[in-house]
Parts: sequence; C-alpha cells; structure tokens
Amino acid sequence: MSNSTSVKGGGTFRFGLLLLAFPLLLWLFLLVVLPHIDLFLVSMRERISYGKYEFSLINYIEFFSEPLYWNTYVRTAVMSIFATLITLVIGFPVSYYIAKFMRGKGKNVLFLMCLIPFWVSELVRTFGWMILLRESGVVSNFLQWSGIADGPVEMLYNDATIMVGLVYTSMLFMIVPLVSVLDSLDDSLIEAGYDLGGNGFTVTRDIVIPHAMPGIASGCIVVFMLTLGNYLTPNLLGGKDSLWFTEQIYTQFITRFNWESGSAFGFLLLVLSSLIVWVGLKLSKQTLSETVG
Repeated sequence: MSNSTSVKGGGTFRFGLLLLAFPLLLWLFLLVVLPHIDLFLVSMRERISYGKYEFSLINYIEFFSEPLYWNTYVRTAVMSIFATLITLVIGFPVSYYIAKFMRGKGKNVLFLMCLIPFWVSELVRTFGWMILLRESGVVSNFLQWSGIADGPVEMLYNDATIMVGLVYTSMLFMIVPLVSVLDSLDDSLIEAGYDLGGNGFTVTRDIVIPHAMPGIASGCIVVFMLTLGNYLTPNLLGGKDSLWFTEQIYTQFITRFNWESGSAFGFLLLVLSSLIVWVGLKLSKQTLSETVG
C-alpha cells in the first residue's frame, strides 16, 4: 500500500513539475529554438527569382570570400572579448568591496548606485556618452576651459569610445553575479589565509577567485553575449566606420532586403558566440549547470 502511494505521489510531483516547466519550455521553443531553426533554413537557400528559391551555400561562400565581412566578424569577436575582460577587471574589485566591506544600508546604497543607470534605456545612456564626448560636449568644453586643449576635442567615433560604452552598458551584469557569489564566501576562510602567512595577492588567487569562479564565468558569459550582439552602442559611439558585425546583419536584412544573407550572418554570429562561450567554460573548468545554477 505504501509503495503504491509513494509511486502515485511521485507521479503527481513529476506531473506538477512538468506543468510548472511547460510555460518556460514553450517560451524557449517558440522564441528561441524555432526561430533559430528557421534562420538556418533561410540561410541555406538562394533566391533564383521572385518567390523561387533553391538549396545553396552561396550566402556562406560570400561571407568567407568577402574580406570586409570576415574582418568585421573577427574584429567584433576580439573587441567583445576585450570588453568582457575589462568589465571583469573593473567589476571584480567593486563587487568584492560591496560584498565584503559594506554592511547594512551602505551596501544597499552602493548596489543601488550601480543599478540607477539601468533605469533608463540603453539608447538614452549611449546618447549621454555622446553628449559628454562630442566635439561640443562637456569633456571637450572642460578641457578647453582648463587650458589643457587649445580647441574642441572630438572623442567620438573611435575604438576606445566604443569600448567605454560597451563596458559601461554591461557593467551591472558582471557585478550582480559576482556580488552574489562573493556574499557566500565565509570571512573566516579569508582570515585563515592571512593567518597562514598569505598576503592580499595570494589570498585572492588561492581563496577568493576559486570561490568566485562560477560568478566570474556567469558574468563573463552574459557580458560577452550582450556585447557581441550589441547594435546601438557600437554604431552610435563608433559611427559609420564602427565595423561591428551586427551592423552587417542589419544592412543585409533592412537595407539590402537580403534575408538569406542576413540569416547566414546571424547564424554565424550564433556559432561564434557558442564556440567562444564553450572555450571559456573549458578554460575556467566550469560547467554550464554550475554557472547558471
């Protein structure tokens, strides 16, 4: 009797769990899996005439045979990796300070200060940087007023400005997982490290970073994915010569109405992001379940 009751209870639990997971699974299938399958299928066809298509690899051949597309693809990946690393270098000390040095209201205030810029859209934040860095902007006027510069200074439309914008727009997504994982680090472990003769560098290397590795991997994945797929920030701060791959995808879809080529470019961006995330997980010796868990 008890065995049948437990089996029945287990079946009810699994059914309830399936019902709870069904909206998420449906959302993933309809908005993630199905569109990417269609994206791949569209990328594998060539338009012969109006409304007529045939299977072809011409869209991928055009990508690899055109230096502009290939160079933009590689450039976007490299700059996204650098932006992720810079965000980690800046965000880790900030997160450690919030998690380990601040208590009570002070901790909440600091965390709120990191959150406030994200109360407005990315477009507004990017335009804010343009107002600061343009030739007639706040920074240029200050440099002229202080005598550092003799005339207007244009700070927009270069790689350094793009990097500043990318780091700024993604910083919160690095800080949140790092603060969460560093909060769980027992202070006694850090104290024991110092008691055993360690210094700030060795304690950070041997105790803090290994404990924070799931948060580091999680933050880096999110920041990298957001940076790689960013469209507004590189194009507004970098101008028409930003050479960001999402701009190439936009051009194929919207400007040239070439959905086949745009789909191929989009699928190649998906492959690139998946490959780099996989390599990052291997190098950090993390698994995806540990990172998102």
